[in-house]
Amino acid sequence: MLKLHFAPNSRAQRSLWLLEELGLPYELNRMEFNPKDLKSDEHKARHPLGRIPVLDDGDVSIFESGAIAEYILERHKNGGLKPAVDDPLYPEYLQWFHYCEGMVMPPVNTIVVHTLLLPPERQDETVRGQAQRLLTRALAPVNEAMEGREYILGDFSAVDTMLGHAIYMSNRLGCVTDEMTNLKAYVSRLETRPAFQKAMSA
Repeated sequence: MLKLHFAPNSRAQRSLWLLEELGLPYELNRMEFNPKDLKSDEHKARHPLGRIPVLDDGDVSIFESGAIAEYILERHKNGGLKPAVDDPLYPEYLQWFHYCEGMVMPPVNTIVVHTLLLPPERQDETVRGQAQRLLTRALAPVNEAMEGREYILGDFSAVDTMLGHAIYMSNRLGCVTDEMTNLKAYVSRLETRPAFQKAMSA
């Protein structure tokens, strides 16, 4: 059985969400998002930097949420959540799948560090403001691409568990502006999905 090493309010929610959408059986090792759990010798044997998620599958252990998604889809169950390589939507699927970590998450990380993780005396308002503006710019093309669509590719796909999660987090940070009506509606739509609800509440 698949075993997911997980902590709340993290990228591990993406992996859990995908498992739930696909209806795959799994075991969840729930840890707290703190050094006691993540920097323990036990967990650093799974991930050298003490990060999550990590997925165990028999003798296989793999980290990075995007890699975990690809592994699950290719080795376990696709469930129609990834277009075939000859599908006209496949290039767009790849584009937005990687846009998540390439363009959206770097400023999200900076905002989280300078809002939640650093003590107040070490938080830099200028750095945080720059990251907020960068994130808003990065979200604008997604908002435009979603005109007339319920999900990123039209129908729900695995890219929603990646980029959709990043947009959900961006909205929580106040960086999905009221003018981004497509993304606001999209986040509300994601929040109604039972698999999403289970992953976010784990």
